[in-house]
Amino acid sequence: MITTVLWDVDGTLLDFKAAESAAIRTLFSEFGLGACTDAMLAQYSTINIRFWERLERNELTKPQVLLGRFELFFGEYGIDPGIAPAFNERYQLTLGDTIVYRDDSLNIVRSLKGIVKQYVVSNGTVAAQTKKLERSGFGEQMDGVFLSEKLGVEKPNSAFFEKVFEAIQPVDPLSVMIVGDSLTSDIRGGMNAGIKTCWYDPERKPVPEDYIVDHVIYDLHELTGILEEENKGAGT
Repeated sequence: MITTVLWDVDGTLLDFKAAESAAIRTLFSEFGLGACTDAMLAQYSTINIRFWERLERNELTKPQVLLGRFELFFGEYGIDPGIAPAFNERYQLTLGDTIVYRDDSLNIVRSLKGIVKQYVVSNGTVAAQTKKLERSGFGEQMDGVFLSEKLGVEKPNSAFFEKVFEAIQPVDPLSVMIVGDSLTSDIRGGMNAGIKTCWYDPERKPVPEDYIVDHVIYDLHELTGILEEENKGAGT
Protein backbone atom coordinates (compact mmCIF):
# COMPACT_ATOMS: atom_id res chain seq x y z
CA MET A 1 0.00 0.00 0.00
CA ILE A 2 1.38 3.39 -1.00
CA THR A 3 0.73 5.98 1.69
CA THR A 4 3.46 8.49 0.83
CA VAL A 5 4.51 10.13 -2.44
CA LEU A 6 7.84 11.91 -2.78
CA TRP A 7 7.69 14.47 -5.58
CA ASP A 8 10.59 15.83 -7.57
CA VAL A 9 10.02 19.43 -8.69
CA ASP A 10 12.14 20.47 -11.67
CA GLY A 11 11.14 18.58 -14.79
CA THR A 12 8.36 16.74 -12.96
CA LEU A 13 5.87 19.10 -11.31
CA LEU A 14 7.26 22.14 -13.11
CA ASP A 15 8.70 22.70 -16.57
CA PHE A 16 12.31 23.44 -15.66
CA LYS A 17 13.50 24.13 -19.19
CA ALA A 18 10.94 26.91 -19.60
CA ALA A 19 12.09 28.55 -16.36
CA GLU A 20 15.75 28.03 -17.20
CA SER A 21 15.46 29.62 -20.64
CA ALA A 22 13.45 32.59 -19.39
CA ALA A 23 15.81 33.23 -16.47
CA ILE A 24 19.00 33.12 -18.52
CA ARG A 25 17.59 35.37 -21.24
CA THR A 26 16.40 37.85 -18.61
CA LEU A 27 19.81 37.90 -16.94
CA PHE A 28 21.71 38.24 -20.20
CA SER A 29 19.77 41.45 -20.70
CA GLU A 30 20.20 42.54 -17.09
CA PHE A 31 23.98 41.97 -17.18
CA GLY A 32 24.35 43.59 -20.60
CA LEU A 33 25.60 40.41 -22.26
CA GLY A 34 23.58 40.77 -25.46
CA ALA A 35 21.21 38.17 -26.86
CA CYS A 36 21.25 34.55 -25.65
CA THR A 37 20.44 32.40 -28.68
CA ASP A 38 18.64 29.06 -28.71
CA ALA A 39 21.95 27.38 -29.52
CA MET A 40 23.57 29.01 -26.49
CA LEU A 41 20.69 27.92 -24.25
CA ALA A 42 21.00 24.36 -25.53
CA GLN A 43 24.72 24.38 -24.81
CA TYR A 44 24.18 25.75 -21.31
CA SER A 45 21.55 23.10 -20.61
CA THR A 46 23.96 20.36 -21.66
CA ILE A 47 26.69 21.78 -19.42
CA ASN A 48 24.27 22.18 -16.53
CA ILE A 49 23.04 18.58 -16.70
CA ARG A 50 26.61 17.31 -16.83
CA PHE A 51 27.54 19.30 -13.70
CA TRP A 52 24.49 18.11 -11.74
CA GLU A 53 25.20 14.49 -12.65
CA ARG A 54 28.72 14.93 -11.28
CA LEU A 55 27.17 16.24 -8.06
CA GLU A 56 24.98 13.14 -7.86
CA ARG A 57 28.13 11.01 -8.17
CA ASN A 58 29.77 13.01 -5.34
CA GLU A 59 32.44 14.31 -7.72
CA LEU A 60 31.59 17.98 -7.09
CA THR A 61 30.13 20.05 -4.28
CA LYS A 62 26.98 22.15 -4.74
CA PRO A 63 28.94 25.46 -4.86
CA GLN A 64 31.26 23.96 -7.49
CA VAL A 65 28.22 23.05 -9.60
CA LEU A 66 26.46 26.39 -9.25
CA LEU A 67 29.50 28.43 -10.24
CA GLY A 68 31.39 25.96 -12.42
CA ARG A 69 28.59 25.52 -14.96
CA PHE A 70 28.40 29.27 -15.60
CA GLU A 71 32.17 29.70 -15.64
CA LEU A 72 32.49 27.02 -18.30
CA PHE A 73 29.53 28.32 -20.29
CA PHE A 74 30.72 31.93 -20.21
CA GLY A 75 34.25 30.90 -21.14
CA GLU A 76 32.98 29.15 -24.27
CA TYR A 77 31.34 32.36 -25.48
CA GLY A 78 34.05 34.84 -24.54
CA ILE A 79 32.18 36.20 -21.52
CA ASP A 80 34.13 37.05 -18.36
CA PRO A 81 33.75 33.99 -16.06
CA GLY A 82 34.29 36.34 -13.13
CA ILE A 83 30.65 37.38 -13.24
CA ALA A 84 29.53 33.81 -12.42
CA PRO A 85 28.93 34.41 -8.67
CA ALA A 86 26.75 37.49 -9.23
CA PHE A 87 24.98 35.89 -12.18
CA ASN A 88 24.22 32.71 -10.25
CA GLU A 89 22.91 34.64 -7.25
CA ARG A 90 20.40 36.45 -9.45
CA TYR A 91 19.66 33.27 -11.38
CA GLN A 92 18.48 31.40 -8.28
CA LEU A 93 15.76 33.98 -7.69
CA THR A 94 14.90 34.61 -11.34
CA LEU A 95 14.21 30.89 -11.87
CA GLY A 96 11.09 31.28 -9.74
CA ASP A 97 9.65 34.02 -11.94
CA THR A 98 8.48 31.56 -14.59
CA ILE A 99 5.97 28.95 -13.43
CA VAL A 100 4.88 26.39 -16.03
CA TYR A 101 3.05 23.32 -14.75
CA ARG A 102 3.59 19.88 -16.21
CA ASP A 103 0.35 18.05 -17.08
CA ASP A 104 -1.87 20.16 -14.81
CA SER A 105 0.34 19.06 -11.93
CA LEU A 106 -1.08 21.44 -9.31
CA ASN A 107 -4.58 20.03 -9.65
CA ILE A 108 -3.17 16.49 -9.60
CA VAL A 109 -1.42 17.20 -6.30
CA ARG A 110 -4.60 18.80 -4.95
CA SER A 111 -6.63 15.74 -5.94
CA LEU A 112 -4.30 13.46 -3.97
CA LYS A 113 -4.33 15.61 -0.83
CA GLY A 114 -5.80 13.60 2.04
CA ILE A 115 -5.42 10.35 0.08
CA VAL A 116 -1.64 10.08 0.42
CA LYS A 117 0.98 12.14 2.19
CA GLN A 118 2.95 14.24 -0.31
CA TYR A 119 6.44 15.66 0.11
CA VAL A 120 8.83 17.56 -2.11
CA VAL A 121 12.32 16.05 -2.41
CA SER A 122 14.68 18.23 -4.43
CA ASN A 123 18.35 18.93 -5.05
CA GLY A 124 17.50 22.48 -6.11
CA THR A 125 18.78 25.38 -4.04
CA VAL A 126 16.78 26.72 -1.11
CA ALA A 127 16.54 30.15 -2.74
CA ALA A 128 15.19 28.83 -6.03
CA GLN A 129 12.86 26.17 -4.68
CA THR A 130 11.36 28.31 -1.91
CA LYS A 131 10.25 30.91 -4.44
CA LYS A 132 8.99 28.30 -6.92
CA LEU A 133 6.97 26.43 -4.31
CA GLU A 134 5.42 29.62 -3.00
CA ARG A 135 4.53 31.11 -6.40
CA SER A 136 3.32 27.80 -7.87
CA GLY A 137 1.07 26.95 -4.92
CA PHE A 138 2.75 23.60 -4.30
CA GLY A 139 4.18 24.71 -0.98
CA GLU A 140 0.78 24.94 0.68
CA GLN A 141 -0.38 21.64 -0.82
CA MET A 142 2.54 19.53 0.39
CA ASP A 143 2.88 17.85 3.77
CA GLY A 144 6.53 18.83 3.84
CA VAL A 145 9.51 19.96 1.79
CA PHE A 146 12.96 18.38 1.84
CA LEU A 147 15.80 20.17 0.08
CA SER A 148 19.26 18.65 -0.16
CA GLU A 149 20.91 21.97 0.66
CA LYS A 150 19.23 21.87 4.08
CA LEU A 151 19.69 18.14 4.64
CA GLY A 152 23.38 18.30 3.76
CA VAL A 153 23.23 15.42 1.30
CA GLU A 154 21.99 15.06 -2.28
CA LYS A 155 19.74 12.63 -4.08
CA PRO A 156 20.42 9.82 -5.00
CA ASN A 157 22.41 9.20 -1.81
CA SER A 158 20.51 6.88 0.51
CA ALA A 159 21.37 9.19 3.42
CA PHE A 160 19.11 11.83 1.84
CA PHE A 161 16.13 9.50 2.12
CA GLU A 162 17.11 8.32 5.58
CA LYS A 163 16.87 11.92 6.75
CA VAL A 164 13.47 12.26 5.07
CA PHE A 165 12.17 9.08 6.71
CA GLU A 166 13.49 10.20 10.09
CA ALA A 167 11.58 13.47 9.76
CA ILE A 168 8.26 11.97 8.67
CA GLN A 169 8.27 8.83 10.82
CA PRO A 170 6.57 6.56 11.44
CA VAL A 171 6.77 5.46 7.81
CA ASP A 172 7.44 2.11 6.18
CA PRO A 173 9.78 2.58 3.18
CA LEU A 174 7.74 -0.08 1.38
CA SER A 175 4.76 2.29 1.48
CA VAL A 176 6.69 5.15 -0.16
CA MET A 177 6.92 5.98 -3.87
CA ILE A 178 9.14 8.58 -5.52
CA VAL A 179 7.91 10.28 -8.69
CA GLY A 180 10.51 12.02 -10.81
CA ASP A 181 11.91 12.60 -14.28
CA SER A 182 15.58 11.98 -13.48
CA LEU A 183 16.90 8.45 -13.67
CA THR A 184 20.20 9.39 -12.07
CA SER A 185 18.71 11.39 -9.20
CA ASP A 186 15.12 10.30 -8.53
CA ILE A 187 14.99 6.71 -9.74
CA ARG A 188 18.50 5.80 -8.62
CA GLY A 189 17.69 7.48 -5.32
CA GLY A 190 14.54 5.44 -4.93
CA MET A 191 16.47 2.27 -5.68
CA ASN A 192 19.12 3.17 -3.10
CA ALA A 193 16.40 3.89 -0.52
CA GLY A 194 14.48 0.67 -1.18
CA ILE A 195 11.23 2.43 -2.09
CA LYS A 196 8.90 2.20 -5.08
CA THR A 197 9.93 4.19 -8.13
CA CYS A 198 7.76 5.94 -10.70
CA TRP A 199 9.63 7.40 -13.65
CA TYR A 200 7.97 10.36 -15.34
CA ASP A 201 9.06 9.86 -18.94
CA PRO A 202 7.12 12.23 -21.24
CA GLU A 203 9.74 11.77 -23.98
CA ARG A 204 9.12 8.01 -23.92
CA LYS A 205 12.73 6.99 -23.58
CA PRO A 206 13.54 3.31 -22.98
CA VAL A 207 14.33 2.21 -19.44
CA PRO A 208 18.07 1.46 -19.12
CA GLU A 209 18.85 -2.11 -18.13
CA ASP A 210 20.63 -1.12 -14.92
CA TYR A 211 17.60 0.64 -13.44
CA ILE A 212 14.74 -0.89 -11.48
CA VAL A 213 11.64 1.12 -12.34
CA ASP A 214 8.38 -0.05 -10.79
CA HIS A 215 6.21 2.25 -12.90
CA VAL A 216 6.72 4.40 -15.98
CA ILE A 217 4.27 7.20 -16.76
CA TYR A 218 4.15 9.50 -19.76
CA ASP A 219 1.63 11.90 -18.21
CA LEU A 220 1.28 12.77 -14.53
CA HIS A 221 -2.45 12.01 -14.67
CA GLU A 222 -1.50 8.32 -14.87
CA LEU A 223 -0.27 8.41 -11.27
CA THR A 224 -3.80 8.29 -9.87
CA GLY A 225 -4.49 4.97 -11.57
CA ILE A 226 -1.16 3.58 -10.40
CA LEU A 227 -1.91 4.48 -6.80
CA GLU A 228 -5.36 2.89 -7.07
CA GLU A 229 -3.81 -0.29 -8.49
CA GLU A 230 -1.06 -0.38 -5.84
CA ASN A 231 -3.61 0.06 -3.05
CA LYS A 232 -6.30 -2.22 -4.44
CA GLY A 233 -7.46 -4.53 -1.69
CA ALA A 234 -5.26 -2.76 0.86
CA GLY A 235 -8.11 -1.08 2.69
CA THR A 236 -8.33 2.09 0.60
